[in-house]
Amino acid sequence: MDLTSRIILPYQKVSTLVNLYLQPVALLMARVYVGWVFFAAGLTKIKEWDTTLFLFEEEYQVPFINFELAAYLGTAGELILPIILVLGIASRIGALGLSMVNIVAVISLEEIAPAALTSHFIWGVLLIQLVVFGAGKVSIDSFIKSKIKA
Repeated sequence: MDLTSRIILPYQKVSTLVNLYLQPVALLMARVYVGWVFFAAGLTKIKEWDTTLFLFEEEYQVPFINFELAAYLGTAGELILPIILVLGIASRIGALGLSMVNIVAVISLEEIAPAALTSHFIWGVLLIQLVVFGAGKVSIDSFIKSKIKA
């Protein structure tokens, strides 16, 4: 066995193990974390609905639609999409939808604190990861896919 093989083969074995065992856990953790962040935001909007409407009318500059419709759509997105994302049902669609909610949240504010912008960026990266890779093996999507193949 040459030097290259002695270096590459162990790396390939570790990489295979990481992909097999850690990737599904990492994807699940990303789904749960981002899902919780957006779901909690939706719950806050419902709890303080008058404040939500005020903010959408006065603070947030959501392009192209009426502030009240934006409040309803944003709140619905923050309550429905995280559930499908965490469960792993049509998770790419859920992640893409939450990406849109995230983008609109950032562009609708005239000023955004650097820490808030950093949080939105992190959520965006995690959501793009979920759009690209899907929910992983620990999801209803994966379960359905395995039953269809069988």
